[in-house]
Amino acid sequence: MGEAIGSMLSSAVGIAISPLPLIAVILMLATPRGRANGIAFAAGWLGALAAVVAAVVVLGSGLTTSGEKPTWAYWLKLALGALFVLLAGKQWRGRPREGHVSAPPKWMQAVDRFTPAESAGLAAALVAANPKNLVLAVGGAVSIATSSAGTGGKTVAAVLMVLIGSLCTLLPLGVHLVGGERSTHVLAEWKAWMAVHNGAIMAAVLAVLGAKYVGDAVTGLW
Repeated sequence: MGEAIGSMLSSAVGIAISPLPLIAVILMLATPRGRANGIAFAAGWLGALAAVVAAVVVLGSGLTTSGEKPTWAYWLKLALGALFVLLAGKQWRGRPREGHVSAPPKWMQAVDRFTPAESAGLAAALVAANPKNLVLAVGGAVSIATSSAGTGGKTVAAVLMVLIGSLCTLLPLGVHLVGGERSTHVLAEWKAWMAVHNGAIMAAVLAVLGAKYVGDAVTGLW
């Protein structure tokens, strides 16, 4: 089980510090239906991430017939690592220059009109339709699936991955629910900081993960 947990941690942390879902849930919490929409968004994120991780772990475990890590897992890691590096370069080039903030997506301008169902749907889309989050989720789930852990160990690792990867939505929601009036100021500071440093954060995370995945793949294949 330790191998399964250790192998997915970097991907789970990469998902957890994704700026977009954190900014989205903070914006929702500031709307008239903030509490309902925030809870729905967090639930939608948890459900979508759990579905992706579970599907990949089940499929990958079925393709792993022996105790050794299969060759296809290394080739997939190599491909994912290269994709991480490319995404990191794209993220870095597209980052806002110092003193500027990148233009927000159009859906952010309509957040105050969202229903709980739309909030949950947006969260699911940010997991399944966002290339960075989807690749991170798949990479971490593949690491779990191809580990030497048994079914129980893989299940525990998958649950932990979903929970860690959902901190970007659960932490702001928790601060809002228990923080009282001060939570508005705290969340506004988080949002402002993430909006400014969004590109640099994700570029660094993706570059580090890309190097790790490529290194693991090269070691396993050669």
